Amino acid sequence: MKFMYILIAFFLLSFSSCTNPEWWSEPVIVEEPIVVPEPVEPTYPPLTDNELMDKVQMESLKYFWEYAEPNSKLARERYHVEDPGNDAQIVTTGGSGFGLMSLIVGVERGFVPRAEAVSRFTTALNFLENADRFHGAWPHWMNGTNGDVIPFSTFDNGGDLVETAFLCQALICLREYFKNGNAEEIALAQKADDLWRGVEWDWYTKGENNLYWHWSPNYQWQMNFKLQGFDETLITYILAKASPTHPISNAVYNQCWARNGAIVTSGTSYGLPKIFNHNGTSSVGPMFWSHYSFLGLDPRGLTDQYANYWNLTQNHAKIMLNYSVANPGNFTSYSDKFWGLTAGYTRNTNGTVGYTAHQPNNDRGVVTPTAALSNFPYTPVESMKFLRYLYFEKRSKFVGVAGPYDAVSPHFNDWVTKRYLAIDQGTIIPMIENHRTGLLWNLFMNAPEVRTGLQNLGFTSSQHGI
Repeated sequence: MKFMYILIAFFLLSFSSCTNPEWWSEPVIVEEPIVVPEPVEPTYPPLTDNELMDKVQMESLKYFWEYAEPNSKLARERYHVEDPGNDAQIVTTGGSGFGLMSLIVGVERGFVPRAEAVSRFTTALNFLENADRFHGAWPHWMNGTNGDVIPFSTFDNGGDLVETAFLCQALICLREYFKNGNAEEIALAQKADDLWRGVEWDWYTKGENNLYWHWSPNYQWQMNFKLQGFDETLITYILAKASPTHPISNAVYNQCWARNGAIVTSGTSYGLPKIFNHNGTSSVGPMFWSHYSFLGLDPRGLTDQYANYWNLTQNHAKIMLNYSVANPGNFTSYSDKFWGLTAGYTRNTNGTVGYTAHQPNNDRGVVTPTAALSNFPYTPVESMKFLRYLYFEKRSKFVGVAGPYDAVSPHFNDWVTKRYLAIDQGTIIPMIENHRTGLLWNLFMNAPEVRTGLQNLGFTSSQHGI
């Protein structure tokens, strides 16, 4: 039987060969186009607005809890997910201030154990006590292993008064939060108070009616950078006036910061009053100008002779939103759910990673998530839209080990930096919390010397009875 099958097969093969002389030729292959399906974002369980705010706060907190500089427990300047050893020893003064405020939120919300947080705070403040200081001011960068100054630039190797102000804003909040606690917490509060009182704000005037950003033991006042508004430096004046030990005069505030009134403008953008001239731009500056000073300083109902600060900061945020919706650069995905420009990592024209202060007159099609997220107090609806877009449409690409990555761009094929910066990650948690509960605003604005300093400068606050 097996032999019969072989004969039949041979017969059919021979027949085919005779009737189809091209039987052995190359077969004709019809190529079907390969269809690559669009990637689909994984499905995540639905979350309420509060649950989603919890999530982004908790994840962003990891930067200051899990990825802190291990010796000082303060904030690293940066963290590269794919190169974690990059600048691992560089501690940033201002970013550490933002980190301390973020950890206060973490304690309040139960994201981190209170006792363990107190231990970390104590380590951090002990480090600050022994680190390099210049007439009381800390440098921009410090070596986390020994507290030595790391030059930020050639002439910037001494005191940085603005970075110091960001840190002191946090020290006051820390003192107020723990001052009525147990013995260890009271000691922590006292140390925070001692550190803040040690800053010689008045020395940084050079005896003039100006406040200067830098002083170097090698180059003295060579940087010669006056703190004139409007930018991120307002908090420096508030603290310099509030200082119980080294206060400045009102003339320094009025003549330098307010430029003898020239800070005020009648200009508008997208139909909204700008109120202040924003340094170096005819529109508005990067969003961090309305974040850094206002982590503790509550703009709600805050006024002086120059501005209503709630209108100032809220209009800044709304102008930035309107710019992104108008999208004059025709960048992909810009809308009321994907918006916001501030300083941070960026995409260079050759595709490499750089750094710039994104703003309407410097828009590269790159969005820094902290811009919209830290705007929650000012634009709660649109900031929530951005947060939902980030976590439910782009989470697998734009969110990483410590919350949203620093810079993202759908325009350049979902380009992203798998990197974090302390000064960007550090405003997300406090500003969302201020939107939710006003925690840090209440701590800072109720500090006795802050209230006195604001009053002496001519500020009033309907929100806090000043």
